[in-house]
Amino acid sequence: MSIWLIPAIILIILVTATAKRVPAYEVFVEGSKEGFQIAISLLPYLLGMMVSIAIFQASGAMDAFLHLFKPLTAVFNIPEQILPLAMVRPISGTAALSMTTELIRTFGPDSLIGQMASVMQGSTDTTLYIITVYFGAVGIKKMGDALKVGLLADLVGIIASIIIVLILFS
Repeated sequence: MSIWLIPAIILIILVTATAKRVPAYEVFVEGSKEGFQIAISLLPYLLGMMVSIAIFQASGAMDAFLHLFKPLTAVFNIPEQILPLAMVRPISGTAALSMTTELIRTFGPDSLIGQMASVMQGSTDTTLYIITVYFGAVGIKKMGDALKVGLLADLVGIIASIIIVLILFS
């Protein structure tokens, strides 16, 4: 059924457009132009965010920040290998996915670290990416409350994923 779902949706759109006498191809081309312009307008925000992340990691600031949490991880029996993922996940989805893949490759998918990384990947979002790119693209300048709520939701997701995996799998 899934093989036919997308073609069926496209067919329904085309039949509906024909029935309503909407020039489907012209509307599609116009939407494509608009989408391309939006993609171009997102590039400065993406570049700025990527450079900021690279500087943060290359400067050693991320390692220094993560070092502060090592005593806390020892007390609660949290694997310290999961901390970089918890730090990067709200910033970059691609970097977090790469870290998750590497953790699973190194420790295995059935390990505590692999399970924790997988649950964390699914329980959090790329808040800074979303705010930087999408808010910037539509011109929203005041994003303080959205940032606070988004980062709080990420923190709750990270903590919940750690607790749930520790309860269920350790």
